[in-house]
Amino acid sequence: MRAVLLTGHGGLDRLEVVQRHPCPSPAAGEVLVRVGACAINATDVNTRVGWYARDDDNGAWDEPLRFPRVQGADVCGEVVAVGQSLPAATLAPALAVGDRVMVDPWLRNRDHPERLDGCGYVGSEIDGGYAEYLVVPMENAHPVHAALSDAELASFATSSGTALNMLERVGLRAGETVLVTGASGGVGTALVHIARLFGATVVAVTTAEKAERVLAEGAHVVLDRAQPLAPQLSAARGARTVDVVADVVGGAQWGEAIDLLRRGGRYVVSGALAGAVVPLDLRTLYLNDLTMFGATVMPPGLFARLVGMVERGELAPSIAAIYRFSEVRQAHEAFARKEHVGKLILRGWE
Repeated sequence: MRAVLLTGHGGLDRLEVVQRHPCPSPAAGEVLVRVGACAINATDVNTRVGWYARDDDNGAWDEPLRFPRVQGADVCGEVVAVGQSLPAATLAPALAVGDRVMVDPWLRNRDHPERLDGCGYVGSEIDGGYAEYLVVPMENAHPVHAALSDAELASFATSSGTALNMLERVGLRAGETVLVTGASGGVGTALVHIARLFGATVVAVTTAEKAERVLAEGAHVVLDRAQPLAPQLSAARGARTVDVVADVVGGAQWGEAIDLLRRGGRYVVSGALAGAVVPLDLRTLYLNDLTMFGATVMPPGLFARLVGMVERGELAPSIAAIYRFSEVRQAHEAFARKEHVGKLILRGWE
């Protein structure tokens, strides 16, 4: 099969398009999926450059990353072969050859799916969707019935799943106000969409150049990230605080966002695009009775709920551009420039 191989940590030259890579076969409890489209997300780029690395590892989630690796977690495709069922695979939906599926990117302990330790990620711990075919556990392939293209369906998995996880973990309620950082990216636009669906008021942070596009995605107010946030919020909303901060950026403006939280407010983070190490004055945390959440692994059942939201038309795709798989280097380069609003998608080889 044709595939894009990540040959090691580094630059774009580490992404190699090959014409004859071994096609996987499904073992018991697995399915083989023909990839229709695969979205790019920050994890792909972070893994390639080794951003997750610390002194004692090589940049993988848990176990050392093995090369070559086929990246790509955000897959929509068609089931073409089903391995023998396992009695333990009780969470697996009924699957048949020909089913169109969205792939849950999180790999869990089949016997204890609620455990966070030992979780893996499609495209990191196993080969992913930058290829014509991939194999995933049965419980990771969710049949989907929607009048959307494969590219549109591929746009939801990581970004919308992450956003839904963040907002559910922080307990966002109707009538509350949520500040969304990085509101033009995949997770950011999904946070805007889902927060609106929850009945919240969305205050989005982005660049001035992207303000109109983020408003079109559904934000009620847009703040310019290049300017102090507090006076902009006060001028736009007549308020000095928000109930929730949903952060995917971190970096130098982190403290400003935290200072906007009301007493008893909640903060949830699932990214650090502008910098992972931030200063925290513990007095801000405890004197204001703040609650902080990290959100990475989607809990069991969340992806099925996400697919249901897509099928009911509650979520709309936000696609900035579509590239061929052979243009993967250009797509990664465009992702790094961060000039887009929404998702970048890989689809087709010619």
